[in-house]
Amino acid sequence: VQLAESGGGSVQAGGSLGLSCAASGFTDRPYCMAWFRQSPGKEREGVAFVAVDGGTGYADSVRGRFTISQDNDRNSVYLQMTELTSDDTAMYYCAARSTWPCALRVYRYDAWGQGTQVTVSS
Repeated sequence: VQLAESGGGSVQAGGSLGLSCAASGFTDRPYCMAWFRQSPGKEREGVAFVAVDGGTGYADSVRGRFTISQDNDRNSVYLQMTELTSDDTAMYYCAARSTWPCALRVYRYDAWGQGTQVTVSS
């Protein structure tokens, strides 16, 4: 499975940004698609996931501000981020897992993109 993220960039605090992830190279569509992020000196953390049946889950830190969605026809997943703060500054990674469950744990995901940088300035 190949995952390619796009849409990162710089934004001021309080602003919005959208990320996209295009998945290819799989025979069976991954059950779970997720976004993780990692800041310098910190561990990679889960942000949100979406299951093939449409179920979603979010980290407490982003719930109510971020929305994950998917386009099954295009094999893509999206992350709409609003009310951004400097704490959201990180490299954002798209990840895929072939089976349930879709918990936001790094070790559960076996395919990763290269990442896209999001920088929020205050």
